[in-house]
Amino acid sequence: MDPLGEALHFLRMSGVFYTRSEFTEPWGLALPAMPECLMFHVVTSGRCWLEDEKAGPQLLEPDVFALVPHGEGHRLSSAPGVAAAKLFDLPREQVSERYEILRHGGGGEATQMVCGGVRFDHPAAQQLVRLLPGRIIIKAWRSPHMNWLRSTLRLMSDEARQRRPGGEELVTRLADILIIQAIRSWMAEDPAARTGWLGALQDRQIGRALLLIHRDPARAWTVASLAAEAAMSRSAFAARFTELVGEGPMRYVTKWRMHLALTWLKEENGPLSDLAYRLGYQSEAAFNRAFKRVIGVSPGVARRNGGVSA
Repeated sequence: MDPLGEALHFLRMSGVFYTRSEFTEPWGLALPAMPECLMFHVVTSGRCWLEDEKAGPQLLEPDVFALVPHGEGHRLSSAPGVAAAKLFDLPREQVSERYEILRHGGGGEATQMVCGGVRFDHPAAQQLVRLLPGRIIIKAWRSPHMNWLRSTLRLMSDEARQRRPGGEELVTRLADILIIQAIRSWMAEDPAARTGWLGALQDRQIGRALLLIHRDPARAWTVASLAAEAAMSRSAFAARFTELVGEGPMRYVTKWRMHLALTWLKEENGPLSDLAYRLGYQSEAAFNRAFKRVIGVSPGVARRNGGVSA
């Protein structure tokens, strides 16, 4: 059993936008906050600076992948402090529904980039993303095991530059791969990835319990049955689960079910009674009560909001 690997399996994402940018010095671009959206930047030629309110300027060059996981507003520019135009105020060439080309700048030295934003819908992915730092910078030349990054970035650069048939689709797929690989690299190297929920997934006994909850949310779980699966006493299991995860086992089970329900409400139009049954509730009324207690609104309101709580 590999609880952490299965959590990464849930990192299926939906693209919000992908942009190939052609900038000439001097230039600056202000990206607005996009809640629940992970934004990424790849310089395919030239160089630029990434700035935000929480960290100092970061130089981006080819063979560097930058990820801004929490959708916070930030700036890209030819030099720190250059005046920045707002992203959505600039004209763009629409290549497809989610892929566009942006041109901006003063006519000087050129920089080309691929940027974009993606969103994760599955609760496992959302739980993981909340644990990420405000900025992840992966440098391909730092060590030999980064060869995958260098080759992927160069393939993306070639496709973005040549505009061959199907190129935009390949660029978006490569971007998705880079995001998952960046998160994996952070998990392998940052001590923070071994604490909290991620640390719990990597614990042999608590990780097994989490995996079983994720795989079978409709099962009539109790603290005793989860403790038995983890080969622990009930009291020891409850204490260790709470210590590592930050909440008790049954509260986690209920929250997991309700966040799954949010995802299904967004994607499906079936009866609420069917959804209640799939999550282990014997009546729609019981499911409605649990949903409102955890999410704050009724399932009907969440469905009308597109699967998003008020």
